[in-house]
This record gives sequence, C-alpha cells and structure tokens, in this order.
Amino acid sequence: MHRVVVTGVGAYSPVGSTWPEVEETLRSLQNRIQHMEAWDEYDGLHTRLGGPVLNFEMPEHFTRKQTRSMGRVSKMATAASENALRDAGLLNDPVLKTGRAGISYGSSSGSTDAISDFANMLQSKSLDGITATTYIRMMGHTAPVNIGVYFGLKGRIFTTTVACASGSQGIGYAYEAIRNGSQDIMLAGGGEELCPTQAAVFDTLYATSTRNDTPESTPRPFDRDRDGLVIGEGACTLILERRDHALARGASIYAEIVGFETNSDGAHVTQPSAPTMQRVMELALENAGLSPDAVGYVSAHGTATERGDIAETNATLGVFGEDIPISSLKSYTGHTLGACGALESWLAIEMMNHGWFMPTINLDNVDSKCAPLDYITGAGRDLDVEYVMNNNFAFGGINTSLIFKRHD
Repeated sequence: MHRVVVTGVGAYSPVGSTWPEVEETLRSLQNRIQHMEAWDEYDGLHTRLGGPVLNFEMPEHFTRKQTRSMGRVSKMATAASENALRDAGLLNDPVLKTGRAGISYGSSSGSTDAISDFANMLQSKSLDGITATTYIRMMGHTAPVNIGVYFGLKGRIFTTTVACASGSQGIGYAYEAIRNGSQDIMLAGGGEELCPTQAAVFDTLYATSTRNDTPESTPRPFDRDRDGLVIGEGACTLILERRDHALARGASIYAEIVGFETNSDGAHVTQPSAPTMQRVMELALENAGLSPDAVGYVSAHGTATERGDIAETNATLGVFGEDIPISSLKSYTGHTLGACGALESWLAIEMMNHGWFMPTINLDNVDSKCAPLDYITGAGRDLDVEYVMNNNFAFGGINTSLIFKRHD
C-alpha cells in the first residue's frame, strides 16, 4: 500500500480561484449568492438564487478545435486541471503520457445546453442544432474525457457522476488507485455548471431558498430560520501522487490523504439516513487507522435543508461527540453539486495548513433539532490540527468521507 499526497490544486469557485482570493472572501463573512435575473422568465420556479463563477473565460491558448467538444463544465474542469498540473510542477511532464497518470472526476451531468438540443430534436423531429460534438458535451463523463484528451493522459479514467458526492468520490477513487499501485498520479475532483434545471430539481422538492430579495442572507446551514439550499457552480482539481514519487522529484506537498470511505443508505433516493452517514465516517477513520479524537475539524456537507442538516449533525455527533469544530462552505458558495466535494476538500486542507477555519455565516440560531456540536461562527477560529475530515452526501443515499493529514 502506497502513501498518497496532494501536490497541486486548481480551482474555480464563486468565492475565488486561489487561496488568497478565497481566504479574503471567507474572512469578509460575505457570501457570493446572487439574484439570477435570467431565471425570472421560468414560470413556476420559486428560487431565483445562484452562486455563479464570475468572469470565467478559457485561457487564450486553448484553441477552438480543442474546446469545441467542451461545454462550460468541461471548460472549467480542464482549465482548473491545467492550473493544478502547473501548481504541481507536472504540466507537460512526459510522465503524464506513460499510462501511470489517470483521472478520477465527476459532475452531476454534462452540459445542459447540449441536453436541451437533444430534447428539441425529440420535440421537433428534426436534427437541426445537433452536431458531432453535442453528445460529447452532454455525456456524463464529459469532464474527465475532455481533461484526458487535452493533456494526452493514457492512464485510468474513473467517472464519478453521483450528484453531490461526485467530487469527493473522484478524490477517493483516485486515492485508492494510487494506494493500490495501479497509478502514480491522478487528476481528481469534480465540477458543475450553474443551470436553472438544477435549481428546479430541488425546487420541486420544496428544498430551495426563496429569499430572492436578500441573497446575502441565505443559505443558512444548521440555522433554525433556514429555508433551503442555493445552487452554485465551479470546478476543482487536486493532483494526487504517490508520496515517494512526489518526494523523489522534490514536489511541494499540501497534505496527505490517509482515509476514504463511501457507502449507501439503501433506503430512499432523496431522504438522508443518519445511521449510514455515521457509518461512513467510522469506516473512513478505520481506513486511516485513527480514533475520532485525532480529527480536529469536520468540513460539513451543510446544505441548509432541514432533513439534511439534522441527519448530518446527528451522525457527526454519534462519531465525534459534542466538541468537534464544524462549519459549512456552502454558506458562502451555495451548493456546487459535483464540485463541492473537491472544493470543500481543498479548502479544508488550506485551512488546516494556515491554522484558521471559516465560520458558517448566517448561522444565528442553531436549530434545536440539529445535534449539539461546536459550530464555528463569528470571525472564524484559529486551530492547530493535524487531521481534518470532509464529508459529502448525495441523492441516492450515497455517502463519502475523506480524511487529510497535515504534511510534516
């Protein structure tokens, strides 16, 4: 079994694309939620709120030929992957084409404008608008395939299209591939593009926030006055590498991945189950060979839905007790779906390395039905911790837990 480390990061998110940008936003205690005026035209859609990545453009060196098979999610994922490879010192390295470097990456779906083109075909009985790249932009594995083609990667490709757990499963399966010796390097993570159809998914479940006139006040994870989640977007790629391989080339190391587990509820597609949430955390600790008291912080899934918040916090209490510090990035970004597991893992690592942990904003009064935990509020908190855990829970009852260790 090989040890696995993180040697590079690239990201796009509503709160920034670099740690200094993100830290400034987090310390400002201001979210990046907006009233999406373009959504006002959708009759019956109650929420008008979203967390977009502002001013994203593909770097100029990407040619039209290289990007014609990419929708927005693939563009963000590929650009983030390029930044991550550059950060790791691996961009254009011959090792990427040896078959020992692969991809483990996911999103909830492909680009929805391409899906719409096929829907129009079924309604109009005409192929007008359908091109040779429409399916490639639509397919569930559009992000990892486009990443692989652009960089010429010849190793394994895992596609983790599992809704809100896509990014964290992407990291977890990459970790397992390296740990077990199948690969030396993996590009891991997830992405999502903002679309009103995704908001509609949760809107029909009465799970979206409708504070359309006060976007700064929502979402409100764990708060008694929350009224639902907000959809966001982004992409995040972590470069995972066999530790001895990274050390041999003198790479900088962000953190070590020491534990991962994923399981499923096997009970209900949309209603979370606290017992299996608790079990996935316990299994991740067993995988890492750690006791619960070794973990100094939990990055919560924290969607600001009533059932989700209550189930997650009670599961966390069952593993760690009342004293575990916990907070939710989604209070700043909204729910970035396929990207959230990767973005939240990256920022948990950064906060561990810098010794400061973000608060959950808009958490004024903890819901009495949520478990009594050490919710970080106010201006955040300075903590010296060696291990952090990131948890994500998805439709279908899919649960993931990752544990990162501060690098010596």
